[in-house]
Amino acid sequence: MIRTVSALVLDDVTAFELGVVCEVFGIDRTEDGVPPFDFRICGPVAGRPVSLSVGGSIVPDHGLDGLRGADLVAVVPSWRRTGEALMPIEEHILDALRAAHAEGAIMLSLCSGAFILGEAGLLDGRPCTTHWRHAASLRESFPVAKVDENVLFVDDGDVITSAGTAAGIDAALHLVRREVGSQAANAIARRMVVPPQRDGGQRQFIEHPVPECSDDMFAEVLDWMVEHLDEQQPIARLAGLAGMSTRTFARRFAAETGTTPIQWLTQQRVLQARTLLESSDLDVDHVAHRCGFSSGTLLRHHFRRIVGVTPGEYRKTFSLA
Repeated sequence: MIRTVSALVLDDVTAFELGVVCEVFGIDRTEDGVPPFDFRICGPVAGRPVSLSVGGSIVPDHGLDGLRGADLVAVVPSWRRTGEALMPIEEHILDALRAAHAEGAIMLSLCSGAFILGEAGLLDGRPCTTHWRHAASLRESFPVAKVDENVLFVDDGDVITSAGTAAGIDAALHLVRREVGSQAANAIARRMVVPPQRDGGQRQFIEHPVPECSDDMFAEVLDWMVEHLDEQQPIARLAGLAGMSTRTFARRFAAETGTTPIQWLTQQRVLQARTLLESSDLDVDHVAHRCGFSSGTLLRHHFRRIVGVTPGEYRKTFSLA
């Protein structure tokens, strides 16, 4: 059971993720039946200000020694040190993280805080995640880590990594549910006015733009495919537009887009369905036909496979109508 929680903050710490940790673990909610946590904010040196990524600073009460004896260490990202501009972390900070983990602390990273765990070697061979924008960079920086950019968080026992920004709430509440119980997690979620558990994953939030083509002719074919999503598009028809045999077209298409014509067309139809679900009040069957699916059932099948949630669940989250 979690009793002591230490949040590690470094210069340029991101304010939202720090706020998530403070909201979930740092506020006394005993009146709601949540056991109290001994909550510490730890910096490289106790009493020395740590800058915020948005300006200003905070003064941690504890130094790195505050990580010792913690049941949970929450690694809050520092934009200057993680994400797109990965910079080395001082070795004594990494040593403190390794020591805390070796002594039995659960490690929780929020968003690009996964890079800090990676620098400490705590992601080696493990499944993990981070913000979808930084997944490729995390995979490149730590090739033995098993990065999954399609999920909100990954629970690998003593190491939990969350995806971008608000996904830190999901991971933190999941950890409370796992270690303290559903009643405590639900009570915290109710006070924070957030769902105790969200469905789906980061796939809901990732944009899928039309890829650039090195071949102008292929670019014209892709444009035509997008403009005629509601029509049947057999390979023979597409190959004729490109002036190629079906076999040559399929080979060239894969070289340009990295996938098959059918898979690419299905992805574009689901993308169009997302737009219609967000911006219109059309029912699912009408959305399906507008996007080229023969039925609402077929749309639901491909939508859940690609996006991770049903069309109805997606509309509840993103509808602008």
